[in-house]
Amino acid sequence: MKDGFRQSMAWLHTWSGLLVCWVLFLVFAGGTASYFRDEISLWMKPELHATIAANVTPTRAAENALRALQQKAPDATRWFVTLPDDRAPTMRIAWQPPKAPGEKAARFQNEILDSATGEKMATVRETRGGEFLYRLHYDLHYMPALWARWIVGFCAMFMLVAIISGVITHKRIFKDFFTFRRKKGQRSWLDAHNALAVLALPYHLMITYTGLITLMFLYMPAGYQAVYNGDQKALIADVFPSSKETPAAGKPASLTAIAPLLAQAAQHWNGGQADRITVNHPGDANATIVVTRQYEKRLSYLRPSMRFNGVNGALISSSGDEVNGAAETRGVLYGLHMGHFSNPLLRMLFFICGLAGCAMVATGALLWAVKKRQNYAKVLANGGRIGFGLRLVDGMNIGTIAGLPIAFATYFWANRLLPVVMENRPETEIRYFFIAWAIAMIVAHVRPTRRMWQWQLGVGGFLFMALPILNALTTDTHLGVTLFNGPLVYAGFDLIVLSLGCCLAYTSWKMRGKSPAIKAMVAKTAAQSVASNNDKQAMPEAT
Repeated sequence: MKDGFRQSMAWLHTWSGLLVCWVLFLVFAGGTASYFRDEISLWMKPELHATIAANVTPTRAAENALRALQQKAPDATRWFVTLPDDRAPTMRIAWQPPKAPGEKAARFQNEILDSATGEKMATVRETRGGEFLYRLHYDLHYMPALWARWIVGFCAMFMLVAIISGVITHKRIFKDFFTFRRKKGQRSWLDAHNALAVLALPYHLMITYTGLITLMFLYMPAGYQAVYNGDQKALIADVFPSSKETPAAGKPASLTAIAPLLAQAAQHWNGGQADRITVNHPGDANATIVVTRQYEKRLSYLRPSMRFNGVNGALISSSGDEVNGAAETRGVLYGLHMGHFSNPLLRMLFFICGLAGCAMVATGALLWAVKKRQNYAKVLANGGRIGFGLRLVDGMNIGTIAGLPIAFATYFWANRLLPVVMENRPETEIRYFFIAWAIAMIVAHVRPTRRMWQWQLGVGGFLFMALPILNALTTDTHLGVTLFNGPLVYAGFDLIVLSLGCCLAYTSWKMRGKSPAIKAMVAKTAAQSVASNNDKQAMPEAT
């Protein structure tokens, strides 16, 4: 505090951002893509594109799904049906088989059905689609989910500290938003960082804080542990009443018709439609059916549900119609983070703010490297080399900021180039994502130079710009068809990746040659060094 409160916040802002910036860039990139995860998943399954035009009522789709489950999994302990909607026009069924002896829990199985017929969709490529990118931004990959969520939460807390300390540090933060000085080295990077931070400052604060709220019971479990004596099942039973289930009776009984239940639920919700149907103990006398409502255009993430007797159709309970203040507050914060309430225009605005967050993190990391590189100007002028720390940060910056777009594009390329039918296809696509990123990271550390920035940004730009061409060569729903005669979701994906590719390619093109600011700085330092040496040599003669 010797230099004052504002100056002490500058130190905190720098290091709280730098230490976790590479993980934050991954989280921002995956989370930003997740605003369109349904659209990405649909694009990555071109065999389903014809189903978007199918006009099937939710009741008919549910009847077809339950009929298919009765045929495929009559002995399952639970059935799940996800009905089609505006963003995901496909119907998915899943079931949990009985546990095998010595097995902790049976693995779920699922299929995609034609909602009009109830038949399994033939030759639909298996892929995680946008779900992988969504999970990546908080579960990471190749590590236990619990560890990943602690790592991401730790980094999110650092991000929150960096945002607050950054606001305190920059006394003229809003004035600096309108200031950008080109080709000024460190000053230009600082102007860019300030502008990107202030441009979407409310979004950055909201998305970071609500991200922590979504996993608050993991990060701050003391409250519910004290109330429920550590019994997590009791907490879930109180928070989610529909999860309370009686054990199976062991007596066979026919399942009631689903149509009257959906009609009763729609009437109870004033015309709201069902989104998910869960059947517990199907074919048993104690069977129950839980109908969950579709997401509404409201901030809260909470969704009402109704629980019926699975044999006679009697209403057992309903939940979510009236919630207490604490639950509604968490539901609103959770909903703000997920963005399900947004229309396509607002979702695009969130997407742009997410890209601004990626750029903010990237410019912050680069700003530190630019400042440190100036300290090495004299060393570089004399033919020396930069230190290990700066070289490590340069490699991480290139491998993350320029390498991650290569990994994203490779993931989409793998979806189109791998055989439609192959074993472990989803994991193979994900493996190509990490192989591409690993290669980019390794070569970035081998040669962390300006030329490497140019090459990796160029490769990422080419892969993104060529995606619409690859799509046109491998599917019938490409940009040339859907832009004028087809669903805009397909044209939208191609246009977005084309725009991202153009931005990366333009950045690569602008990085030709050496940086003028660094070049001038090294030349000036070299001239000063030569002049100093000449003065030293002339001093004895003058004496």
